[in-house]
Amino acid sequence: MSLPPPACVAVAHRGDPYVHRENTLPSIRSALRAGAGAVEIDVRLARDGVPVLLHDATLKRLWGLDRPLAALTAAEVREATAGGVPTLREALAEITEGVRLFVDLPDAAAAPAAVAAVRESAAGAHVYYCGGPASMLAVRRADAEAEIALTWTTLAPPRPALLAAVRPHWLNYCFGLVTPELVARHHADGLLVSAWTADTRRTMRRLLGAGVDSITTNRIGALRALLAG
Repeated sequence: MSLPPPACVAVAHRGDPYVHRENTLPSIRSALRAGAGAVEIDVRLARDGVPVLLHDATLKRLWGLDRPLAALTAAEVREATAGGVPTLREALAEITEGVRLFVDLPDAAAAPAAVAAVRESAAGAHVYYCGGPASMLAVRRADAEAEIALTWTTLAPPRPALLAAVRPHWLNYCFGLVTPELVARHHADGLLVSAWTADTRRTMRRLLGAGVDSITTNRIGALRALLAG
């Protein structure tokens, strides 16, 4: 049975997006300077199969280019964003001792390449994964030892067959669903509980009071200050 970590993990959502553009190397570095215990990033595939950091399926919202990521090679993405969109390998190189990268996979198709990049970078001990059932099943198929946070968006518990197939260490909930009773139930089953995305101190305090093991936030400095007392 898994045991909760000694303190709640402060997870920086897409880096430090109120300071630097999300899912970029400056954003990751800023989150690390702010004391993040983990940095959550989103990974999708460029046209040539290279895993890069981008939440959306297109470059429009962040980079002003109305093109699907899947239509561009990693080199073309680099040129179009002046190097702003890093590869997963580049993000892995930023992680220092005692900090982890929390790899969110919005598209299950990216899972094999993401796991391969982590393996080839010898970064397995510094990475864990989150996403919905399809993505996490793909991660589990690619890596029998991967640490997984299964993102769950309903109060109805995951089916036992799904839990058996994914073998998650964590259940990853939207903060509004989290209660002390839910956390206690999952702890009793040997699972850790993470919550996303909490940006007010009031919500952070409520989650800490509920006993969560991890909080993901866009305001990593505020969460770290709260944890420091």
